Amino acid sequence: MRRIALALALVALPFSAGIALAQQDVKERSDAARAAALDFGMTLVGELQKAMAAGGPINAIGVCNVEAPKIATAKATEKKMTIARTSLKLRQANNKPDAWELARLQSFEQRKAAGENPMNIEFGEYTDMGGKRVFRFMKAIATGEVCLNCHGSDVRPEVLAKIKELYPQDVATGFKMGDLRGAFTIVQTP
Repeated sequence: MRRIALALALVALPFSAGIALAQQDVKERSDAARAAALDFGMTLVGELQKAMAAGGPINAIGVCNVEAPKIATAKATEKKMTIARTSLKLRQANNKPDAWELARLQSFEQRKAAGENPMNIEFGEYTDMGGKRVFRFMKAIATGEVCLNCHGSDVRPEVLAKIKELYPQDVATGFKMGDLRGAFTIVQTP
């Protein structure tokens, strides 16, 4: 009986070691993706704050319209991963979530409704994307004070006019402080 137990333990050992390595890999990739999302977010917020100080919300719209994609591209190149933003309520049509992102965004909304702090909501996993195995990660973006100038419920008419000029299909207003504005979405290839 002891021999059988020992044999089963020896067979299970490589399997459990493999699980531990896989869990460590997911943790390391999640940590790297989280750091990239936070770096992108902090850089973007810094640019928005500078633009607000220099010319108010209308000036800041240009940061999201022109500078945010450039910041995302620069950070993606630096970090060697894809970095973008998406949302259930889009301002830019090219940020439309794919099926995987949509499912995560809906899950994030459910988690927030259940009381989870939006600042802590994230998800990462290995999945198939276009026939390739990749690691995908999303980190929720909570609506902050600076966001309300252009995404809130009480956006000034001249700001709304500029938004409609740049984003004719915009539906990204009506947010309150702490709402889920969207998420950073990261893709890493193994």
